[in-house]
Amino acid sequence: MTASFECTNPKSPLIYAKINSILVVLLEPQQATNVMQNIDLFEVIERDPTKVSGAWIFRGTRVPVAAFFENIKDGASVDQFLEWFPGVTRTQVEVLLDRALASLTQMAQV
Repeated sequence: MTASFECTNPKSPLIYAKINSILVVLLEPQQATNVMQNIDLFEVIERDPTKVSGAWIFRGTRVPVAAFFENIKDGASVDQFLEWFPGVTRTQVEVLLDRALASLTQMAQV
């Protein structure tokens, strides 16, 4: 998946976001940031009603995202989780955690 941003007027607070050269949306800068963060997130997790009862899972696996947070809550390290669920990559976990942090940061600014 590719995404690019263009600012046609530097004085304008709006920019265009192109995703896979298909979708062009007029966005404010914060909305553009949210789009990019969600693109990253949806590259590493997915939700399909035919897999694991429609739960959010790490893309390419059947490992629920909830299993990650439950294991961390119970004291496991990221390395332990990755060892226990070898289909999940460190990159997937890092993108998930980065997005969770970004969401919390954004909520704190409101």
